[in-house]
Amino acid sequence: MEQALYVRFEGTVRHLRGHYPGVFVLANELAAQGKLTEEQYRFWRSNNDWYDANYTNPTHVDPDVYDPDVHPGAVAWFKTSAGDLIKRVDGYLSLLAAHGVVCRRLESSNPGRIIYEDEYQIVVAPLGEPGDTRSECGD
Repeated sequence: MEQALYVRFEGTVRHLRGHYPGVFVLANELAAQGKLTEEQYRFWRSNNDWYDANYTNPTHVDPDVYDPDVHPGAVAWFKTSAGDLIKRVDGYLSLLAAHGVVCRRLESSNPGRIIYEDEYQIVVAPLGEPGDTRSECGD
């Protein structure tokens, strides 16, 4: 098997649009619903701010990248070379686990048709069921 070039952390329950939401969407939903403790909220806010300051939001480059009519099922994957960005995901996984939100880690060398790419990530339209390797985030 080829070495995975990309990694994604996502929930295990499909959203209304049919895709599995990533950890940032899941954490943002908890925050928007007022479900975070003060400590969790501080973690979420400071880390979202860090990500915003340190890597590009694909929608700032292409506002249609996640548009379900233009790119149905589009999702983001980290490049495995983006170690600093990936290691910060652990805090989000802990936050989600504290609220009973189950996540999994996917690794793939070809997760879909690339519709956006930068130094740290890609956004893909799915080719089918993505990923070469799936595991629960706690594994």
